[in-house]
Amino acid sequence: MKIQLKITLFLVATNSLILLLFGGSVYYFLYNYSYSDFFKRLETRATISAKYNFEKDRINTESYKAIRTEHLERLTNEKEYLFPVNQTDPNYAGLSNSLNVSGGFIKEIVKNKKAKLQKDGTFYVGILYTQKENAYIVVVSAENYYATHHLRFLRNILIIGFFLIGFITTYIFIYFSKKIFNPIKKITDRVKEISTENIHLRLEEGTNDSEISLLITTFNDLLNRLETAFEVQKNFISNASHEFGTPLTSIIGEAEVVLRKPRSADEYQQSLQSILTQAERINQITQSLLYLAQTGYNKKNIPLEIIRADELIVQVKALTDNLNPKNNVQLDFSLLPENHEKLKVWGNKQLLYLALSNIVSNACKYSNNQLVNISIASSNNEVILLFTDSGIGIPETELQFIYDPFFRASNTHQFEGYGIGLPLARNIVRMHNGELVVSSEVNKGTTVKIKLPLAKLN
Repeated sequence: MKIQLKITLFLVATNSLILLLFGGSVYYFLYNYSYSDFFKRLETRATISAKYNFEKDRINTESYKAIRTEHLERLTNEKEYLFPVNQTDPNYAGLSNSLNVSGGFIKEIVKNKKAKLQKDGTFYVGILYTQKENAYIVVVSAENYYATHHLRFLRNILIIGFFLIGFITTYIFIYFSKKIFNPIKKITDRVKEISTENIHLRLEEGTNDSEISLLITTFNDLLNRLETAFEVQKNFISNASHEFGTPLTSIIGEAEVVLRKPRSADEYQQSLQSILTQAERINQITQSLLYLAQTGYNKKNIPLEIIRADELIVQVKALTDNLNPKNNVQLDFSLLPENHEKLKVWGNKQLLYLALSNIVSNACKYSNNQLVNISIASSNNEVILLFTDSGIGIPETELQFIYDPFFRASNTHQFEGYGIGLPLARNIVRMHNGELVVSSEVNKGTTVKIKLPLAKLN
């Protein structure tokens, strides 16, 4: 609430200051203009009056009279004063008394030939008019009705408008601040309730397209991803514990049995062979996990080089032949591009070799050494590797979990494995800015498509 109050007060104060400055500026400039304009109007009347009363040319005199009658409206309490300049009265006391103004005003007229004065609500403009050897003082006075009434009315309107707009602005800001801050407070309170123990809770989403609704939707999406990550972590820990626990239990049990009583050399050898087998299994799991962890590091730390995809596939085929002589892997080079430059990728040879070997090994294992076809193709931007087998396939409902470490499909119980090879392969492909996609159908086989960007040589 403190933030809401501070923001509301700040916005109201800022808006009020802007209104005050704007209204004050309008009133100030209009006030100055009205007074300046009124003095000019009085000066014009004084000039016309002098021309009319002292001009010898009757034609011009009649013209001045017509102009005055037709174009000059009568001002409030407008008065004219015509006095000959009296040299015997240097202080102009008589004129001052008759006009009820100070002697300085008359002196300024004689000295500067023009003067203006405001006394109470009456404005005076005087000019010195000379006609050959004669000099006359012409003074016109009037009340500025516009200044005394219209400006006062404008001032009152501005004051009332300022308070009215201030009230309306305050109400609008408070209304919208509640619309904004109250939902945020609800979101904050709800978020405080969510923890790892009840991460399934979600914020209530609105039906409109406001920024608050978008924020709630985005946060709920984040919670969905976090919940999935927590589930993956739980499954990882559970599966990792199982994968490590089984061989460790076997090793401990085998050692305990052997140590209960003396054994023959053959029995010791059999026990040690069993322990070695389980230890190798733990070592394989550990190495796979280390590789999987390393692929999560920054790829800038991994040495890269130019690699030809077709040569890499041939080497993977050779390794498969050595490890599994019964394999039925065939290479399909019918789609190879004529330009061998379109087979070059920029990557780490050992990591790509490991990824492709895992994919080929899985294809052979889960198809019981049936036909595994490897095709290579290329476009203008990428190399495409296609691995197709006719094995047991993966249930459709389990495809979304195949990249989780230690996850194994429900139909793979008769096959040995740890569920690390495919996640590792995908991490490696992603490190090379590539893409790995798996499509599968139960009892019909699995297809793995890998896309790697071509190396830019220039």
